[in-house]
Amino acid sequence: MVRRATLLLGFLLAETSEVAGGWRMSNPPDAITLRMIQAALEEDIGAGDITAEFFTPREALVVADALAKEAGVASGAAVAAGVFQVLDTGVKIDYVAPEGTALEVGDVVYTVSGEARSVLTAERVSLNFLGKLCGVATMARRYVDLVEGTRARILDTRKTTPGFRLLEKAATKAGGATNHRMGLYDQVMVKDNHLLAEGNRDALAAGVSAARAKYPDLRIELEADTLEQAGAFFAMPGVDVVLLDNMSNAQLREAVAMNAGRVELEASGGVNLETVRGIAETGVDWISVGALTHSAPCLDISLTFRG
Repeated sequence: MVRRATLLLGFLLAETSEVAGGWRMSNPPDAITLRMIQAALEEDIGAGDITAEFFTPREALVVADALAKEAGVASGAAVAAGVFQVLDTGVKIDYVAPEGTALEVGDVVYTVSGEARSVLTAERVSLNFLGKLCGVATMARRYVDLVEGTRARILDTRKTTPGFRLLEKAATKAGGATNHRMGLYDQVMVKDNHLLAEGNRDALAAGVSAARAKYPDLRIELEADTLEQAGAFFAMPGVDVVLLDNMSNAQLREAVAMNAGRVELEASGGVNLETVRGIAETGVDWISVGALTHSAPCLDISLTFRG
Protein backbone atom coordinates (compact mmCIF):
# COMPACT_ATOMS: atom_id res chain seq x y z
CA MET A 1 0.00 0.00 0.00
CA VAL A 2 1.33 3.44 -0.90
CA ARG A 3 2.10 5.53 2.16
CA ARG A 4 0.94 9.10 1.57
CA ALA A 5 2.89 11.93 3.16
CA THR A 6 1.04 14.72 4.92
CA LEU A 7 3.66 17.48 4.80
CA LEU A 8 7.12 16.94 3.39
CA LEU A 9 8.25 19.67 1.02
CA GLY A 10 9.82 23.05 1.52
CA PHE A 11 9.30 26.00 -0.80
CA LEU A 12 11.45 25.83 -3.91
CA LEU A 13 13.33 29.04 -3.08
CA ALA A 14 14.71 27.32 0.02
CA GLU A 15 18.31 26.23 -0.28
CA THR A 16 18.75 22.48 -0.69
CA SER A 17 21.64 20.65 0.86
CA GLU A 18 22.74 17.04 0.73
CA VAL A 19 22.76 15.00 3.93
CA ALA A 20 23.73 11.42 4.67
CA GLY A 21 21.19 9.07 3.18
CA GLY A 22 19.12 11.70 1.40
CA TRP A 23 18.31 15.40 1.18
CA ARG A 24 16.58 18.04 3.20
CA MET A 25 15.11 21.49 2.70
CA SER A 26 16.46 24.22 4.94
CA ASN A 27 13.15 26.08 5.29
CA PRO A 28 9.88 24.87 6.84
CA PRO A 29 7.53 22.94 4.52
CA ASP A 30 5.35 25.00 2.22
CA ALA A 31 1.68 24.06 1.95
CA ILE A 32 1.18 25.73 -1.45
CA THR A 33 3.81 23.56 -3.15
CA LEU A 34 2.47 20.47 -1.41
CA ARG A 35 -1.08 21.16 -2.64
CA MET A 36 0.20 21.61 -6.20
CA ILE A 37 1.93 18.23 -6.09
CA GLN A 38 -1.07 16.50 -4.57
CA ALA A 39 -3.40 17.98 -7.20
CA ALA A 40 -1.07 16.93 -10.02
CA LEU A 41 -0.86 13.37 -8.68
CA GLU A 42 -4.62 13.13 -8.26
CA GLU A 43 -5.13 14.42 -11.80
CA ASP A 44 -2.83 11.73 -13.22
CA ILE A 45 -3.62 8.75 -10.99
CA GLY A 46 -7.36 9.13 -10.57
CA ALA A 47 -8.75 5.87 -9.18
CA GLY A 48 -5.39 4.14 -9.54
CA ASP A 49 -2.48 3.22 -11.82
CA ILE A 50 -4.04 0.21 -13.53
CA THR A 51 -0.95 -0.53 -15.66
CA ALA A 52 1.32 -0.83 -12.64
CA GLU A 53 -1.32 -2.95 -10.89
CA PHE A 54 -1.10 -5.72 -13.50
CA PHE A 55 2.42 -5.42 -14.85
CA THR A 56 4.65 -4.33 -11.94
CA PRO A 57 5.22 -6.79 -9.06
CA ARG A 58 4.45 -5.27 -5.68
CA GLU A 59 7.75 -6.44 -4.21
CA ALA A 60 9.94 -5.06 -7.03
CA LEU A 61 12.50 -2.40 -6.04
CA VAL A 62 14.23 0.05 -8.38
CA VAL A 63 16.84 2.80 -8.49
CA ALA A 64 16.45 5.50 -11.14
CA ASP A 65 18.17 8.70 -12.22
CA ALA A 66 16.55 11.73 -13.80
CA LEU A 67 18.98 12.48 -16.64
CA ALA A 68 19.28 15.64 -18.69
CA LYS A 69 18.99 14.84 -22.41
CA GLU A 70 20.01 18.38 -23.38
CA ALA A 71 22.06 21.15 -21.79
CA GLY A 72 20.27 23.60 -19.53
CA VAL A 73 19.89 24.95 -16.01
CA ALA A 74 18.50 23.03 -13.04
CA SER A 75 15.46 24.31 -11.21
CA GLY A 76 12.69 22.53 -9.33
CA ALA A 77 14.67 19.34 -8.77
CA ALA A 78 13.76 19.27 -5.08
CA VAL A 79 10.06 19.62 -5.84
CA ALA A 80 10.20 17.08 -8.67
CA ALA A 81 12.05 14.55 -6.53
CA GLY A 82 9.67 15.19 -3.65
CA VAL A 83 6.71 14.11 -5.81
CA PHE A 84 7.75 10.52 -5.16
CA GLN A 85 7.75 11.02 -1.40
CA VAL A 86 4.36 12.72 -1.42
CA LEU A 87 3.02 9.58 -3.09
CA ASP A 88 5.05 7.16 -0.97
CA THR A 89 7.07 8.12 2.11
CA GLY A 90 9.14 4.97 1.70
CA VAL A 91 10.78 6.25 -1.46
CA LYS A 92 14.30 7.52 -0.88
CA ILE A 93 15.91 10.53 -2.59
CA ASP A 94 19.69 10.27 -2.69
CA TYR A 95 20.63 13.34 -4.74
CA VAL A 96 19.06 16.60 -5.90
CA ALA A 97 20.83 19.08 -8.19
CA PRO A 98 21.01 22.52 -6.50
CA GLU A 99 19.10 25.42 -8.01
CA GLY A 100 20.97 27.08 -10.86
CA THR A 101 23.28 24.13 -11.59
CA ALA A 102 24.50 24.11 -15.20
CA LEU A 103 23.40 20.82 -16.75
CA GLU A 104 25.15 18.99 -19.55
CA VAL A 105 23.76 16.06 -21.50
CA GLY A 106 23.73 12.99 -19.25
CA ASP A 107 23.93 14.88 -15.95
CA VAL A 108 21.90 13.47 -13.05
CA VAL A 109 19.28 15.88 -11.74
CA TYR A 110 17.98 13.62 -8.99
CA THR A 111 18.22 9.95 -7.94
CA VAL A 112 15.28 8.04 -6.53
CA SER A 113 14.94 4.51 -5.11
CA GLY A 114 12.08 2.48 -3.71
CA GLU A 115 9.12 0.34 -4.73
CA ALA A 116 8.85 0.13 -8.51
CA ARG A 117 5.11 0.77 -8.46
CA SER A 118 5.52 4.04 -6.60
CA VAL A 119 8.37 5.24 -8.78
CA LEU A 120 6.54 4.40 -12.02
CA THR A 121 3.29 5.98 -10.85
CA ALA A 122 4.94 9.27 -9.84
CA GLU A 123 7.40 9.40 -12.76
CA ARG A 124 5.44 11.52 -15.25
CA VAL A 125 4.20 14.08 -12.72
CA SER A 126 7.74 14.49 -11.39
CA LEU A 127 9.21 14.97 -14.86
CA ASN A 128 6.44 17.41 -15.82
CA PHE A 129 7.42 19.67 -12.91
CA LEU A 130 11.12 19.24 -13.61
CA GLY A 131 11.08 19.79 -17.36
CA LYS A 132 8.93 22.89 -17.10
CA LEU A 133 10.96 24.56 -14.36
CA CYS A 134 14.35 23.68 -15.83
CA GLY A 135 13.08 25.07 -19.13
CA VAL A 136 12.20 28.40 -17.50
CA ALA A 137 15.59 28.59 -15.75
CA THR A 138 17.35 27.77 -19.03
CA MET A 139 15.48 30.51 -20.90
CA ALA A 140 16.31 33.02 -18.17
CA ARG A 141 20.00 32.11 -18.35
CA ARG A 142 20.02 32.71 -22.12
CA TYR A 143 18.70 36.25 -21.67
CA VAL A 144 21.02 36.98 -18.75
CA ASP A 145 24.05 35.83 -20.73
CA LEU A 146 23.08 38.05 -23.67
CA VAL A 147 23.17 41.26 -21.58
CA GLU A 148 26.41 40.43 -19.78
CA GLY A 149 28.73 43.43 -19.63
CA THR A 150 25.93 46.01 -19.65
CA ARG A 151 24.24 47.62 -16.66
CA ALA A 152 20.89 46.05 -17.57
CA ARG A 153 19.38 43.26 -15.52
CA ILE A 154 16.68 40.88 -16.67
CA LEU A 155 13.29 40.92 -14.93
CA ASP A 156 10.54 38.33 -15.05
CA THR A 157 6.86 39.34 -15.18
CA ARG A 158 3.41 38.24 -13.99
CA LYS A 159 2.86 36.37 -17.28
CA THR A 160 3.09 33.04 -15.50
CA THR A 161 1.19 29.76 -15.65
CA PRO A 162 -1.79 30.06 -13.27
CA GLY A 163 -0.90 28.40 -9.98
CA PHE A 164 2.77 28.02 -10.91
CA ARG A 165 3.95 31.56 -10.22
CA LEU A 166 6.09 30.89 -7.15
CA LEU A 167 7.80 27.94 -8.82
CA GLU A 168 8.33 29.72 -12.13
CA LYS A 169 9.68 32.85 -10.47
CA ALA A 170 12.05 30.69 -8.45
CA ALA A 171 13.14 29.16 -11.75
CA THR A 172 13.84 32.54 -13.38
CA LYS A 173 15.91 33.41 -10.33
CA ALA A 174 17.82 30.13 -10.68
CA GLY A 175 18.62 31.20 -14.22
CA GLY A 176 20.08 34.48 -13.01
CA ALA A 177 17.14 36.82 -13.64
CA THR A 178 15.58 39.09 -11.01
CA ASN A 179 12.05 38.71 -9.73
CA HIS A 180 9.75 41.64 -10.49
CA ARG A 181 6.68 41.98 -8.31
CA MET A 182 5.23 38.65 -7.23
CA GLY A 183 1.66 39.91 -7.51
CA LEU A 184 -0.55 42.93 -7.14
CA TYR A 185 0.25 43.20 -3.44
CA ASP A 186 3.98 43.87 -3.24
CA GLN A 187 4.64 46.80 -5.59
CA VAL A 188 2.75 49.83 -6.86
CA MET A 189 2.71 49.75 -10.66
CA VAL A 190 0.53 52.28 -12.49
CA LYS A 191 -0.05 51.25 -16.10
CA ASP A 192 -1.91 53.05 -18.86
CA ASN A 193 -5.07 51.05 -18.23
CA HIS A 194 -5.46 52.26 -14.67
CA LEU A 195 -8.04 54.97 -14.25
CA LEU A 196 -5.60 57.08 -12.24
CA ALA A 197 -3.16 57.13 -15.14
CA GLU A 198 -5.89 58.39 -17.44
CA GLY A 199 -6.47 61.44 -15.25
CA ASN A 200 -4.40 64.62 -15.05
CA ARG A 201 -0.87 64.70 -13.69
CA ASP A 202 -1.86 66.45 -10.49
CA ALA A 203 -4.17 63.55 -9.68
CA LEU A 204 -1.43 61.08 -10.57
CA ALA A 205 1.10 62.88 -8.35
CA ALA A 206 -1.42 62.90 -5.52
CA GLY A 207 -1.94 59.16 -5.93
CA VAL A 208 1.80 58.52 -5.85
CA SER A 209 2.11 60.62 -2.69
CA ALA A 210 -0.76 58.78 -0.99
CA ALA A 211 0.63 55.38 -1.96
CA ARG A 212 4.08 56.36 -0.67
CA ALA A 213 2.60 57.50 2.64
CA LYS A 214 0.65 54.28 3.17
CA TYR A 215 3.32 51.89 1.83
CA PRO A 216 6.66 53.60 2.48
CA ASP A 217 8.73 50.49 1.80
CA LEU A 218 7.16 49.47 -1.51
CA ARG A 219 8.56 50.45 -4.89
CA ILE A 220 6.41 52.72 -7.02
CA GLU A 221 6.60 52.34 -10.79
CA LEU A 222 4.84 54.33 -13.52
CA GLU A 223 4.45 53.26 -17.14
CA ALA A 224 5.30 55.83 -19.82
CA ASP A 225 4.25 55.46 -23.45
CA THR A 226 5.99 58.61 -24.73
CA LEU A 227 9.17 60.53 -23.99
CA GLU A 228 7.11 63.56 -22.96
CA GLN A 229 5.23 61.46 -20.43
CA ALA A 230 8.46 59.86 -19.21
CA GLY A 231 10.04 63.28 -18.64
CA ALA A 232 7.13 64.31 -16.41
CA PHE A 233 7.43 61.09 -14.42
CA PHE A 234 11.19 61.54 -13.89
CA ALA A 235 10.49 64.74 -11.98
CA MET A 236 7.58 63.39 -9.93
CA PRO A 237 8.39 62.94 -6.22
CA GLY A 238 8.03 59.44 -4.83
CA VAL A 239 8.59 57.55 -8.09
CA ASP A 240 11.22 54.79 -8.00
CA VAL A 241 10.99 53.32 -11.49
CA VAL A 242 9.65 54.46 -14.86
CA LEU A 243 8.71 51.74 -17.33
CA LEU A 244 9.44 52.75 -20.92
CA ASP A 245 6.86 50.82 -22.90
CA ASN A 246 7.44 49.77 -26.51
CA MET A 247 10.02 52.45 -27.24
CA SER A 248 12.67 52.20 -29.93
CA ASN A 249 16.32 51.94 -28.94
CA ALA A 250 16.81 55.56 -30.00
CA GLN A 251 13.97 56.63 -27.70
CA LEU A 252 15.38 54.54 -24.88
CA ARG A 253 18.77 56.23 -25.23
CA GLU A 254 17.10 59.64 -25.22
CA ALA A 255 15.12 58.69 -22.11
CA VAL A 256 18.31 57.59 -20.34
CA ALA A 257 19.91 60.97 -21.13
CA MET A 258 16.80 62.91 -20.03
CA ASN A 259 16.54 60.98 -16.79
CA ALA A 260 20.16 61.61 -15.75
CA GLY A 261 19.98 58.92 -13.08
CA ARG A 262 17.01 60.35 -11.17
CA VAL A 263 14.97 57.13 -11.21
CA GLU A 264 15.52 53.57 -12.40
CA LEU A 265 14.45 52.79 -15.96
CA GLU A 266 12.78 49.60 -17.14
CA ALA A 267 12.38 48.72 -20.82
CA SER A 268 9.44 46.57 -21.85
CA GLY A 269 7.88 45.44 -25.12
CA GLY A 270 9.46 43.95 -28.21
CA VAL A 271 12.04 42.06 -26.18
CA ASN A 272 13.32 38.78 -27.57
CA LEU A 273 16.63 36.95 -27.87
CA GLU A 274 17.53 38.94 -30.98
CA THR A 275 16.71 42.39 -29.60
CA VAL A 276 17.65 42.18 -25.92
CA ARG A 277 21.33 43.04 -26.35
CA GLY A 278 20.60 46.22 -28.26
CA ILE A 279 18.06 47.26 -25.65
CA ALA A 280 20.57 46.62 -22.87
CA GLU A 281 23.17 48.79 -24.61
CA THR A 282 20.89 51.86 -24.43
CA GLY A 283 21.72 52.19 -20.72
CA VAL A 284 18.44 51.14 -19.10
CA ASP A 285 18.57 49.50 -15.69
CA TRP A 286 16.03 46.76 -16.21
CA ILE A 287 14.55 44.77 -19.09
CA SER A 288 11.34 42.87 -18.38
CA VAL A 289 10.79 39.71 -20.43
CA GLY A 290 7.49 37.85 -20.38
CA ALA A 291 8.99 35.10 -22.54
CA LEU A 292 10.98 33.80 -19.56
CA THR A 293 7.81 32.16 -18.30
CA HIS A 294 5.21 32.18 -21.06
CA SER A 295 7.39 30.89 -23.90
CA ALA A 296 10.07 28.71 -22.32
CA PRO A 297 10.12 25.17 -23.77
CA CYS A 298 10.44 22.28 -21.35
CA LEU A 299 13.93 20.88 -20.92
CA ASP A 300 14.16 17.28 -22.11
CA ILE A 301 14.74 15.08 -19.03
CA SER A 302 14.03 11.37 -18.68
CA LEU A 303 13.95 8.92 -15.80
CA THR A 304 16.44 6.13 -16.48
CA PHE A 305 16.26 2.95 -14.45
CA ARG A 306 19.51 1.30 -13.42
CA GLY A 307 19.98 -2.33 -14.45
